[in-house]
Amino acid sequence: PGSNEQPPMIPQLDTTVLPAQAQKSISTGAPARLQMMAAKGVLPGLPPDAIVSVIVALCDSPTEAVAAQAVATLAELPGPVLRGALDADLQPAVIYALAQHYVDAIDVLDPLLHMARLPIEAVEYLAQAGGEMTVELVATNEERVLQNPQLIAHVYLNENSRMSTANRLIELAVRNGIECKEMPAWKEVSQAVQGELVAEPSGAPLPEDQQFWEVRDLAEELTDATSADAYIENEDGTEDLKRCFEPLYVRLGAMGVAQKIRRAILGSKEERMMLIREQNRVIATAAARSPLLQEPEVVLVSRNQCVAQDVLRIIGTSPEWLKSYQVKRNLVCNSKTPVAIATRLIPQLRESDLRKLARSKNIPAAVQMAARRHLDRRKH
Repeated sequence: PGSNEQPPMIPQLDTTVLPAQAQKSISTGAPARLQMMAAKGVLPGLPPDAIVSVIVALCDSPTEAVAAQAVATLAELPGPVLRGALDADLQPAVIYALAQHYVDAIDVLDPLLHMARLPIEAVEYLAQAGGEMTVELVATNEERVLQNPQLIAHVYLNENSRMSTANRLIELAVRNGIECKEMPAWKEVSQAVQGELVAEPSGAPLPEDQQFWEVRDLAEELTDATSADAYIENEDGTEDLKRCFEPLYVRLGAMGVAQKIRRAILGSKEERMMLIREQNRVIATAAARSPLLQEPEVVLVSRNQCVAQDVLRIIGTSPEWLKSYQVKRNLVCNSKTPVAIATRLIPQLRESDLRKLARSKNIPAAVQMAARRHLDRRKH
């Protein structure tokens, strides 16, 4: 990390409880040379926890050189100083700073996660930014996870997390009647895990974990920044998958429902565009709820006659996507769009588009009639 930013909920470092020498080195009137020495961790006679607390305080120094030195020192603390600090009762701000700088150092995180004043924001940071083993460490404390369901969403949305661990936490929440409101597509995710055998915690990744990461790596390798869709539309309205994405399509097809849903939420745009066309509506609607879904994808999906009606319903009730005129027009022109949604959007269309709709034989009669009625109202 290049800074030491802390969430507003974490109490500011209380410097008044530090030894006098420590307070002197971080006071605004301290000589520049003294502050720079302190930022380097050169504080003779101070206990390790006070040294680390001073360094954390100086990460926010208004003097740029001092702050940069403190950040660099915090990332490379000498072993004796770090170990000594971890044996002390550290303040929440110091714990959070260490979590940021030692996000994948398990020997540091283990004692850190057992500290009396551990702020939940530090655990959230580790769940979001940590590698595989860091996430495993966070996921072992089921009591804390149940008390803070947002951790489940952070673990699930972290691509470094094992698929088996993500499933286990979802199943834990379902079993305890907890709804994870921070999770996109919670309904689909929780529904999928109930139909699968959830593995017990394991020391090593399971085949389903390796499969998930292999598909992720393949998708990243194949993704095409110049195109929004993995399919080519033919003149007769049918679609063909682009040949370059066939290996990815095969690998996705070999996955279980829960794995497909997680790829639909976290994956590349090509994965989303494949999975949003899935016959299994739980998978398709999960793709439609992905926080990574972009407007060019929604424009394509909203006019696609092959997607499930539930997908079009999600798009047609999303304020974000209905800001786009093209999406609104596509939804009204799509015969698969629920009639209630299509008719509600008609007053928002331009007159030229309404005239086409009034003559169209490719939309439900109720939508065609609504277009005609609205045209008549505009004339009068």
